[in-house]
Amino acid sequence: MLLKAVEHSPGSCKLQTSDRTADTVTDQGLRQQLEEIAPAGHYVAIRIGFAFPVYEENGLPTEWVELYTADGLMLRDPIVNWMYGNVGVIRWSALDAPDPNAVLKMARQHGLVYGAVACCMDPATAERSYGSFARADREFTDQELRRLETIVKSQHTARRRPASLTQAESEALRHVRDGLRFKEIAFLLGISESAVKARLTNAKRKLNAKTSVQAVSIATTFSLI
Repeated sequence: MLLKAVEHSPGSCKLQTSDRTADTVTDQGLRQQLEEIAPAGHYVAIRIGFAFPVYEENGLPTEWVELYTADGLMLRDPIVNWMYGNVGVIRWSALDAPDPNAVLKMARQHGLVYGAVACCMDPATAERSYGSFARADREFTDQELRRLETIVKSQHTARRRPASLTQAESEALRHVRDGLRFKEIAFLLGISESAVKARLTNAKRKLNAKTSVQAVSIATTFSLI
């Protein structure tokens, strides 16, 4: 049941490979998938290092979020304890972790009766991605567990930090972000339009973006511009 990514900190898994777009699965599409599999609620945090995640999706009940936050339950949550030291996917009911503060019992009172947790970490960067998912009616099936783990892994791969941009590439993207045309960018930088296009092409390749606008979105997400 994780609520505040700023409190997370960074185990390893074999990551899936896929080309990254601004969001491989759109945020709305991801939300719809999770609501279908985990109708009682979900929380997903992708690519957490030492600060905020690259992406966060909180679909837990509002009253539970407020209680969890106000009472500081994160430090006492057996789900969180499991995630800090493990990767893979597991049902809440199979967790071999003490729950002396009855966090899971309190969760059940908010409709989070049956649950699962999926975790993945990139050994190269120590960035961790995980999600906690809940149902009110039954345990998750093995197929659903695999699907949840796949979602976390694919989002982890899709939202990996791109290669660094050169100063020239970043500068060109900033001008695109500001709404300038190629001709205007070329004039400001004192270069040809073809040189502007070449810089943007290199930036798009590094960011796995299909368009300059998409490249701006990705670069902004990772604070590259």
